[in-house]
Amino acid sequence: MGELGFVHPWAFLLLVVYGVCRRFCPQKSERFWFPYAKRAAKTTAKRRWLKEVLRALAFALLVTALADPARFDSVALERDRGYEISLILDASGSMAQNGKFQVVKEIVERFVKERRHDKIGLTIFADFAYVAVPLTYDKASLLRLLDRIEVGVAGTRRTALYEALFLSTKLFKSSKAKRKIAILLTDGMDNTGSVPLRVAVETAKKYGIRVYTIGVGSVGDYDPFVLEKIARQTGGKFFKADSAVKLAEVYQTIDRLEKSEITGERYVRVTHYFPWPLGAGTALLFWLLFEGAVRARRRV
Repeated sequence: MGELGFVHPWAFLLLVVYGVCRRFCPQKSERFWFPYAKRAAKTTAKRRWLKEVLRALAFALLVTALADPARFDSVALERDRGYEISLILDASGSMAQNGKFQVVKEIVERFVKERRHDKIGLTIFADFAYVAVPLTYDKASLLRLLDRIEVGVAGTRRTALYEALFLSTKLFKSSKAKRKIAILLTDGMDNTGSVPLRVAVETAKKYGIRVYTIGVGSVGDYDPFVLEKIARQTGGKFFKADSAVKLAEVYQTIDRLEKSEITGERYVRVTHYFPWPLGAGTALLFWLLFEGAVRARRRV
């Protein structure tokens, strides 16, 4: 929702001019005195008062139209010049221990909100891997889906780590972005054998994807040598995160290392609403003129 305002707010100064003129510049007209003039004046006082109010209202509406009420929406441009990022998250049974997966989701959510000019995708893995969200600029939809994902959505007993990396690289198959990265987080070791490690790594290199790997928990839970190998061969970096604070620092580090140089060009889209007060004011003005003409004809 954009901001509401006026394109020409100075136009409201005319209301001050109108008020001054009505007070100090009364309309000059001939006066005729006849018997019972005071009584006649009392009977028409309310009618004159109502006419004055309607006349002031018509003028105020026309001034409002001149001020041009509008809604100002800020719109971002050139978002496609940012990064393309694939988030790969382990949702296996072990991630439920000590609320690890919930902590990961909260940290990833903050990371996504910071990457305003980037396309981001999401891949989840456990017994099998699947693409939850393809690369998109729609951060709101991605965050809503991320919030609903829980441990067990892809099984709880196995860890298809290499399959997840391989499947995630396919998101970049038709990509023309110069900066493509993947962030792979796990607290376990691949034990499905569905995709060989070599194939997953070579595919990432083929598409020019820099892979950052994160081992969560104790070193004995995951294989640091494998995660380091994936990162080294693709030009990324391997991180260890044994606490929520450390994990948050890891994502902040990656954010700094892969910070987009795009500041984002923006423009303001203006939606004008002046036709509404203009139409109402014009209609009221014509009604006053018509009513005055009718009354003048009756006097004749």
